[in-house]
This record gives sequence, C-alpha cells and structure tokens, in this order.
Amino acid sequence: MLVAASAACTSSTGAPVIPPTTEQRGPSGTVPAGLERFYGQALTWGDCAGFARSDDDRSTLKDRNARCARLTVPLDYAKPDGQTITLGVLRMPAGDGSQRIGSLVVNPGGPGASGLATAVRLAGQAKNNDLGKRFDLVGFDPRGINSSEPSIRCLTDQERDAQRADDDELDSSPAGVAKVEGEQRDYANKCAARTGDGTEMLANIGTRDVAKDMDVLRSALGDEKLSYLGYSYGTRLGTTYAETFPNNVRALVLDGALDPQQGVVDELVAQGQGFQKAFNSFTDWCVKRQDCALGQDRGSVLRNYLNLVRPLGDRALDLGDGRKLSYSDATTAVVQALYAQELWETLNNGLAELKRQRGTTLMLLADTYYERDPDGRYSTTQDAFTAVRCVDDPRVTDKNLVVEAQERYKQVAPFLDDGRPASPALDACAFWPVPNTGSPHLPKVQGLPPTLVISTTGDPATPYQAGVNLAKALGGSLVTYEATQHTAFLQGHKCVDDAGIDYLVRLKQPAPGLRCS
Repeated sequence: MLVAASAACTSSTGAPVIPPTTEQRGPSGTVPAGLERFYGQALTWGDCAGFARSDDDRSTLKDRNARCARLTVPLDYAKPDGQTITLGVLRMPAGDGSQRIGSLVVNPGGPGASGLATAVRLAGQAKNNDLGKRFDLVGFDPRGINSSEPSIRCLTDQERDAQRADDDELDSSPAGVAKVEGEQRDYANKCAARTGDGTEMLANIGTRDVAKDMDVLRSALGDEKLSYLGYSYGTRLGTTYAETFPNNVRALVLDGALDPQQGVVDELVAQGQGFQKAFNSFTDWCVKRQDCALGQDRGSVLRNYLNLVRPLGDRALDLGDGRKLSYSDATTAVVQALYAQELWETLNNGLAELKRQRGTTLMLLADTYYERDPDGRYSTTQDAFTAVRCVDDPRVTDKNLVVEAQERYKQVAPFLDDGRPASPALDACAFWPVPNTGSPHLPKVQGLPPTLVISTTGDPATPYQAGVNLAKALGGSLVTYEATQHTAFLQGHKCVDDAGIDYLVRLKQPAPGLRCS
C-alpha cells in the first residue's frame, strides 16, 4: 500500500520538493507473536535533512535520491506493549525498479557508526553495477545511535576535549589508578543520567536487541528474507541476526570480521597484532622515501617513533589554539592513519611536524577518529561504542587480568608501548550500571543458507584470522583480499566486488579459496 501524504511543492529556491510518502509493505515473512504491530507498521518516507546530526551527515544526506523514515521498535522486547523508541532509516532506491530483488540492509560497524550516510556512499559506488540496479540500499542508525531516539550521550563536547587532553591512564601509581577509576565510574554514571530512558535504555542497547530491530526493519520494508552487508562490528550484528533468525536470511556479506568466540582480552591483543603489522607496513613504505620522518634505517624506525611520541606523556604539545596534543591523541592519530594506505602520506607529514614541535596534522587525524568537527562538536559514536561493548561482553573486574592484558598488548604492539608500567585501573564497563546481555560463543546457525565472509590479510582492526574463523563457524565461503587496509567490499577492488555482487544478486558462491590482490 502506498499513499502520498501531501501534494508536490517547491522550495524557496524554486527546486521541486518531493512530498512525504507513506508505505505499508509489511508484515512480511515470519512475525513473532506479540510484535505484529511493529512488523506490519507503515513507514513515511520524506526528506532526510532532519536526520542529519553532523556536518558530514548534512552534506551526504542531501542526495536527491535519499529518503528517510522512522521505524518504531520496543525499547524492551520482553515488554512489547511497553515503552517504544525510534530508529532513523534511509533508503536509496534500486536503479532498475523492474528488476528489483529487494532491500540490502547495511551496517558500517563501530559499534556506534551511522548507517544512513553509509547507504548513500555505497549507493554511489554501486549505481552502475547490478547491486545498485537491483537492490534498494537501506542504512539505519541502530538504537541509541546518531538520529535514532533517544540517543546515547555521556559526555559534553567540552568534557570530551578535556578527557582527550589528559593522560591520566599512564599513571599506574595507587593515586593515579584511583583517579582513573573515579573518572571511569563518573563516565558510567553520566551515561545513565544523560541518556533518554536511562538505565533501561543502556540495558537494551546491545547487539542482541539491534538484531531484533533489524528483523522488524526487514518486515516493514516488505522483504520476506534479509539481504545484509555488514562491515567490522557489523559482522557481529550479522552473525547475531543469523543465529537469532537463521530461517529469515537470504544473503549475508560480512567484511572485516570479529571472531565470535574471542573474549575481550584476546580480541584486544589480536587487534594489537594487527595494528603492529600495519605499522610495520607503513614504516617499510616510509624508509624508502627521502622525506621519511622516521629516517631511512629500518632498524631504528621504532626507536625514532617512540622518541617522538613518548615525551607527550609527560608534557602535551601546545597547539596555540587552546588545545594540546596529548600522548593519547598522538597515538590515536597514528592508529587512524593505519586503517588505510591512503592516509600514510598524511601520517608521515604529521610525524615530520611533530619533530618540529607542531601537532596540527596529528590532531586532525585524531579528531577524525573521534568524529569532532571544526566547531568542536562531537558525534555520539564514542559514547555509543562504549555503551554497546559494555553490554555485549562480560565485564573485566580482575585487576591482575587488566595488567596481563596491557602487558600482552605492549608485547605484540611495541609501537603502542608507552614505556610505563601497566596500570591495573578498571575501565568504564567495570562500573556499568546494567549487566551484560551477550558473551563470546560459537554461533548456532542451523538452517542458515550459505554466507560470504571477506577478510583482508593486513587488516589492522579486524585481523585476517578472525574472518577465517567466522566463515568456518557459519559454514560459509571466504574471500581473501591481500592488502593492508580495513575492509574491502565496494571500495573499487574488482575481484572482491565481483565476488560479493555475484553472491548478493545471484546467490552464487565464489570459487573455494578465492584470493584477490
């Protein structure tokens, strides 16, 4: 059913304004008892301007093909007649409606990243291939994130700046540990106090609940079965959906996998190994250049790097604009640049500036990681990341385990070794006001159709082996991409793109052991 909500009109500039349109395509497919009103709800698609929460959103969501709506879901699925919340949803229509297969729901990862702008960008990448022609690309902001309401909010912009500027976590003395733990406890309390619906929202923010939201979205979009593309953390969301609704899956592409059985400490250490591997690749590239900020001697680049950044832990670098580059911000900048080779040139420039006691470029990289705009406003991504991870994984409260984790991390990632004793300070999750709702485990996916996992050999954030393990756990296919970057699909790599598109459109599995480079 499709009903136009208003007549066409024009804006003040004379450009045509597309009126909102209400559609009811659901319920479709399997509908759990008691959730009929959610699965069968109508969606009103209109202009996306009101869904933008950042400068980047405002620019991206201007696409004339983008249409946005709000999806209503239960705050607590155990209480379907209770409080409700809404999710922001964006749809980019298929280029060839006559051959439309359905919707491809996408999640960019995080957790905490917005799916709305991602759908617009991916539609641009896919507009001339079968994927863009035959699927509506649908992005959504998971519960508590970005345009979804209420949203997770823990720190003010000023508090986030202050948090980044100090390096309290480097102090492992009893007084230093007490100070850090006090700050972490305060952070957890602020998350509960400043988030709409408080602790009830925090208790229902996890991947378990987002997967259920995604099934409501599937039905409301009119799709009997789900086609899904998830990057990074989005692979955990896809895996959780597959485990919860295996019979509702049409196709899953999971790129940049999290290992479903890996605990938080082992995951941290594996990620440290991944970033060290990427750092080594960067320095291999750098030493071949006359302008390498770390010199041309491969044997001394690590020492030269540590000599540059470690002093920031004792004294942050004054940037002259009221901000200071801390050790934490400098290392965050480096990590940000290691996500993609395209940023290596910028990283080298930033390190060269640091040698001259300047830190503008590194601060810009760190601001990009934290999603801070030039006006000093932050997205809610970091707060949402913490909130989701604190309920997705069992909390770590054993201080001996905290120290062991740090020591293991420094051993596998020496470029991130601050040169100080490991601190036993607990993080915010140890003080989280609600219990965890998830834990690492081998997925139970009986009845799941064939899936496709893409894993990159030099992925710093989600190491290659995690993808191997996930493909095995799901009984699906694996495409290996030989490169140093985080994720690969729909990023211009023909071999990877062809395999993924063929699978999504035709449900054709790639050749066993396919490797792309």
